[in-house]
Amino acid sequence: MTLDNTIICAEKLAKVFKSGGKFLTALDHIDLTVRKGELTAVIGPDGAGKTTLMRLICGLMDPTEGNLTVLGLDSVKDSEEIQSRISYMPQKFGLYEDLTVSENMNLYADLHGVPKEKRPARFQKLLEMMGLERFTGRFAGKLSGGMKQKLGLACTLVRSPDLLLLDEPTVGVDPLSRRELWEILKEFVKEEGLSVFVSTAYMNEAEMCSHVYVLNKGRILSDGSPEDLRNIGKGHCFGVRPAHGVPTRILQAHLLDDQDHVVDAVPRGGEVHFITKGTEPVPYLAGQKLEAVPAEPQLEDGFMILLHQAEKEMLPPAEEQKKALDSGGRPSKEVNIIVKDLVKKFGDFTAVAHTSFEVHKGEIFGLLGPNGAGKTTTFKMLCGLLPETSGFLSVAGVDLRKARTRARANIGYVAQKFSLYSNMTVLENLEFYGGVYGLTPKRLKERIEEVSRQFYLSDRLEMKAGDLPGGYKQRLSMACALLHEPKILFLDEPTSGIDPLARRNFWRQITTLAAEGTTIIITTHFMEEAEYCDRFMIQDNGHLLAIGSPSEIRKKLGKPKADMDDIFIAIVEGAREKGEGA
Repeated sequence: MTLDNTIICAEKLAKVFKSGGKFLTALDHIDLTVRKGELTAVIGPDGAGKTTLMRLICGLMDPTEGNLTVLGLDSVKDSEEIQSRISYMPQKFGLYEDLTVSENMNLYADLHGVPKEKRPARFQKLLEMMGLERFTGRFAGKLSGGMKQKLGLACTLVRSPDLLLLDEPTVGVDPLSRRELWEILKEFVKEEGLSVFVSTAYMNEAEMCSHVYVLNKGRILSDGSPEDLRNIGKGHCFGVRPAHGVPTRILQAHLLDDQDHVVDAVPRGGEVHFITKGTEPVPYLAGQKLEAVPAEPQLEDGFMILLHQAEKEMLPPAEEQKKALDSGGRPSKEVNIIVKDLVKKFGDFTAVAHTSFEVHKGEIFGLLGPNGAGKTTTFKMLCGLLPETSGFLSVAGVDLRKARTRARANIGYVAQKFSLYSNMTVLENLEFYGGVYGLTPKRLKERIEEVSRQFYLSDRLEMKAGDLPGGYKQRLSMACALLHEPKILFLDEPTSGIDPLARRNFWRQITTLAAEGTTIIITTHFMEEAEYCDRFMIQDNGHLLAIGSPSEIRKKLGKPKADMDDIFIAIVEGAREKGEGA
């Protein structure tokens, strides 16, 4: 029975899909309650069942078993009435890119039956809160990623719904835009008593909610307040600083390799934060005594403990991975990439303005910036996918202006979205890309064996690429990009959409590649991943705002323990206040 303050109530809710003669359980008899007037979050890995849950709540599909009431109404019998009273923003919200901001909002107001006399006041409030009042005449297709997300939220809220459902509303959005979106949500909850149920991949967003559900493979592993989930890690969390000059990712890799004692390890605030199976820190590592100190647990720690208990899928390190760590993981003095006074213009618009930097062999170098900052344009020029307007650009010792094709032979590229052939098997994809790179049949066979072992694909070679889980798809993309043993590997938001365990495995492999001498260039919207970089640069409006190692940039800002989101926001906002990068 639904209580007065309950807006969503699920009892033994199950959803099973049939695909190719097989049954897939997306939700496995879950119980869930969402209270009115609160922000409630569901977190979980890719494929956990979050989107299925959202669609059931919306009445867009029927449950296989169990009961689900929304606003006190039956989700099956009363689906039309539920849909008339809720607003839903899916992951890929349908903005009309050839319509202006104002036209999009009016279109959604028409769809929701908002009276014309009520629109001016509502639109004005939304536009001011979203920071879009100056852009009402701009086409949606010309907005940055963060502005598109804010317009999507504005269109979702053209009426004041009884319940707002948001499915990962900030994926692919920079920290500044993410913060702005959440400030808007909290204001609506406070001012209008709005009830919000949101799925998110970011733990700091879940921290802002009243109640959090942890979902994995269709089952709820735990739920409670953010404090309840933090307390799961109480007494198990420690911090340790690496020896001088040793990258935090190397110390992290050593800790992750100690699977008998360590649950998880991640670079954070200039040190390595790790979780132990017991309540004592790991005393020795690779023959070194660790000066570990107890650390306060975070929500992510509780989340990772729950995932490890459920999954236990941390890949055992290969011997060659362990051996690579012994080199210390420091970049060499050899320069692989030279950028001097690089400029890229599109008509009158300057996307990249007079940027200069160098990248060394074996270095992990990050390109960071808000949506629309120019980092993707810089990335494409470095890959040889886009010609520069002016300046000098050398990759692996080759001038890109004079010998673009020869330079590409030294480059591996992993796109943000899975771009391999879904209907071909893992082996067929590897054979195809090996042929594209011109490997001889003998060498191709050797390399397929090597990358299959390196990326744990040996038992999946006959599986269709499209049927692989998200983490395995990313491993296959990496394996294909590395078949020809490129000197430089370009990674365009490679961890977007993959679960935290797969992300740890990914960075363990990247750490090995860099230690073996591969140069890595990476873009990411997960700012904590900047901790893995030897150096990173931050751009905004085409201008380079900062460049250096995480410790150098922290020192310059006078924030020795700040997390990367705070550093990013401080640099970008500080530059905008001074008028830099404008």
